[in-house]
Amino acid sequence: MTASPPKILYTGKTRTSSGGRDGDARSDDGRLAIQLSSPGGKGTGTNPEQLFAAGWSACFIGAMGLAASKLQVKVPADTAIDAEVDLANADGAYFLRARLHVSLPGLERDVAQSLVDAAHQTCPYSKAIRGNVDVVINLV
Repeated sequence: MTASPPKILYTGKTRTSSGGRDGDARSDDGRLAIQLSSPGGKGTGTNPEQLFAAGWSACFIGAMGLAASKLQVKVPADTAIDAEVDLANADGAYFLRARLHVSLPGLERDVAQSLVDAAHQTCPYSKAIRGNVDVVINLV
């Protein structure tokens, strides 16, 4: 049996120029226009690690919402995720490490943990880095 082709739900399109980590990035629809700066550098822009942390944590909250609907519970309005993405180097090789600190106030711990576990299995960012990035997810 042949699998059907995926239905593309959205394609984010950006162009990064003028120096990569010390350049700028813009989306084709004009909604994103940012200055980039190397981590710890003198520039005032953001960096790829911050952008990944923001994207992953936003997606993860959405994935928890899907899991919550299946469990017939509500994600608290004051849900928050503190995301940390490390740019690391060992023996001349660069790599990423990442942590999510998930706060689901008001939910029983076992229910909250179920949402976190389900989200980590379904979130596209989590899937993309599984097996490639050292990931720790903490329920706080």
